[in-house]
Amino acid sequence: MRNGQRIAIMAGVSAAVVSVVGFGAYSMLGDDQDDGRGTAPAASDGRPGDTEEPAGPPSEEEIRAASEAFLTAWAAGEPADAARLTDDPEAARAALEALSADAAFTALTLEPGEPAGDQVPFAVEAVVSYEEEEPAELAWESALSVVRDADTEEPVVAWEPAVMHPDLADGLRIETGPLAEAPPVEVLDRNGAELTAEEFPALAPVFAELGERYGEQAGGSAGAETRIVDAEGGTVASLLQLSEPAAGQVPTTIDPEIQRAAEAAVAEGGQSAVVAVQPSTGAIQAIANNPADGFDTALEGSYAPGSTFKIVTASLLIDRGLAAAGAAHPCPQFFEHGGWKFQNLDEFDIEGGTFADSFAASCNTAFISQAPELDDADLGNHARDVFGLGLDWQVGVTSMDGTVPTQSDAQMAASLIGQGAVRMNPLTMASVSATVQSGTFRQPYLVPADFDDRQLAQAPQGLSADAAAELRGLMSRTATSGTAAEAMSGLGGDIGGKTGSAEVDGQEKPNAWFTGYRNDLAVAAVVPESGHGGEFAGPVVADVLRAAP
Repeated sequence: MRNGQRIAIMAGVSAAVVSVVGFGAYSMLGDDQDDGRGTAPAASDGRPGDTEEPAGPPSEEEIRAASEAFLTAWAAGEPADAARLTDDPEAARAALEALSADAAFTALTLEPGEPAGDQVPFAVEAVVSYEEEEPAELAWESALSVVRDADTEEPVVAWEPAVMHPDLADGLRIETGPLAEAPPVEVLDRNGAELTAEEFPALAPVFAELGERYGEQAGGSAGAETRIVDAEGGTVASLLQLSEPAAGQVPTTIDPEIQRAAEAAVAEGGQSAVVAVQPSTGAIQAIANNPADGFDTALEGSYAPGSTFKIVTASLLIDRGLAAAGAAHPCPQFFEHGGWKFQNLDEFDIEGGTFADSFAASCNTAFISQAPELDDADLGNHARDVFGLGLDWQVGVTSMDGTVPTQSDAQMAASLIGQGAVRMNPLTMASVSATVQSGTFRQPYLVPADFDDRQLAQAPQGLSADAAAELRGLMSRTATSGTAAEAMSGLGGDIGGKTGSAEVDGQEKPNAWFTGYRNDLAVAAVVPESGHGGEFAGPVVADVLRAAP
């Protein structure tokens, strides 16, 4: 215990508690002041009325009185009163009020020591009570100086931030708050085992978003500390740690084996992205981008999907009675619509072929030729109502859920082959294949909906059983003897596929696309500015499909 006076204010107590232990003959509650919070008394030099000669340095009695009055007001939670006892009331009040607002002190005890010249050391003991944390004690040593006010010549405390804490300076303050912006989370795979960025680096950005989105809901804690921060809120020094961060748990539908295959598949080439979805549930089982720390093309990309979108167009044409797998269907070298002349790759044509022949060979004009029979809004409406594209998907992380805007003339025709303003990504195109495989749109999701009571998107209509079977037949033939056959070679089970090569203005090479399914796994990939879908995106999808159970 110091040989001095202990000044304290406890939570819920409105007046300072002062006990004189032996601080000379001066009493804070003596006849010279009413409550210890006014201006400290100035010593008389014994010559009343003599105001011409400047006062000298504060006497020991004045130093004691001024320091004790300041400390009493501060401890009592009266920053305005304490600030008036300094040589810079405005700055002192702002700093003391900020301390009161930010530090979460519910009890403050100040114990002055013996003055040494104009310096008065004092000890500070604070009780920090922050939100749900257990109260904790924080103690430190500080000091103040007493000087004469330049205008009034009264003894006052020389204000500087270091009065509150020796490590404070201009622009710094004390605050109590969380150790992290959000509580940490453990992200779990479909089996309840923890997923880590060390094992699955492609998921690191997904982990970060899941932490931000679900940190508090997952039952974790960000921890808490009292610290010195700068003007931008950056930590300069930690003074007291109230608790360590504690991780909550966020479940996902990631299958570690399929995820491992997806990351290996995209790592083999340059920029690429792939997503795997379980058709029977909509569960997202793998997400991978290369580079892993770049833009999330897999879930948020917005690319023209090229001929992979012919799956959706084929569904529309079948639904409208404009095409049937085994029926004769035109595939000319060229077809003009809306002032544009469309053609097939290498200007091929199919004479006397069926719609299945055209789909397997990815004949553009087989689809463009039906544009005159359609209304401008037909494709977008069908994509939304049957395949769920463009609905508000609740995946559990940020996603771009497909756009098929209403267009007219040549742009409408281009949309039928996945060009124009149609925009997709691997997530949406994996969902298209999943819808065909299962016959029903099930909104893809990464975090189970019951974890946070999300409502998954529902497509207003569905594929008829006959239409679904016909589409599966088209995709199966394409995977076994069409443009997807080379990539899908060697894959057994129930398989289907579709290639795409999307032309982009200003690019020398098209964006390569591929989507397909094998048993209860649907996968789609894009490899930007690479070439033909079967050659560049096909192997990525096939490698992931090999991991299908």
